[in-house]
Amino acid sequence: MTRTYDSRTGVEALILDYNGVAGLQPPTVMWTRLADLAEWPDRHLPSFQDAFWAPRNAYDAGQLSDLAYWAKVLGHHPGPRWLRTLRDADTAMWIRTDPRVLDTLYRARAVRLPMVLLSNAPAHLSNVLDATDWRRELMDDALYSARLGLCKPDPAAYEHALAATGADDPGRVLFVDDREDNCRAAAELGLRTLHYTGQPAELAAQLLLVIAERTGS
Repeated sequence: MTRTYDSRTGVEALILDYNGVAGLQPPTVMWTRLADLAEWPDRHLPSFQDAFWAPRNAYDAGQLSDLAYWAKVLGHHPGPRWLRTLRDADTAMWIRTDPRVLDTLYRARAVRLPMVLLSNAPAHLSNVLDATDWRRELMDDALYSARLGLCKPDPAAYEHALAATGADDPGRVLFVDDREDNCRAAAELGLRTLHYTGQPAELAAQLLLVIAERTGS
C-alpha cells in the first residue's frame, strides 16, 4: 500500500478522489440492471463489464460523447431514448456516498481545511455530482477529468488540483485515492498520499490529526 503521509504537522489542504473514497462502489445488482438495460447477450456480466470499461478512460477524459461511448460498449448506436436510459442508469451507479467518510469530511470542513475533489468522471456524472449538497458544502472546488480533458494519473491533473487548493508546497497537501497508481503519481509530484482501502476509520484517524493541529488541541 502506497503511503507517504505521516503524522507530523503541516497539512494545509486535502485533495480527494471521489469514487471508491467518498463515493461507494456499485453492487452487483446495479451492474446487472445496467447489463439488462443494455440488452446484453445472455446477461453475461463479466463480458458486459469488460465492454463497459474498455472505452471508459476516453469517455472519462471527455474524448467520447455519451453516444460514442455507448456505441463502443454495445457495438452499435442506441436510439436517443435508449441512450438516455443507459446514461442515467450508469450515472446512478456512481452517486451513492459513504456517510462515514462524509461525516469525517464535514468535521475537517468545520476547521476550514481547504478541500478539492479530483475525480475521473464523464461530463454528465460531473454535473450531477456538482449539484449535490455535500459537494457544494464540502469542496472549495471540484475538478473532473471530462472538463480537464485528461485523467489521473496524468501529472497535469494533480497540478490543476494543487493550484485549486491555493497551497504553495505540495508537501503540505494530502491526496487520498483508492487506486495505488494514482497515489504513486501524486507522490512523485511531492504530495503526501493516503491509499484508501475502504476503511473509513483509517481516513478519520489521519484527518483527526489535521483537525487537532488546526484547533490546537
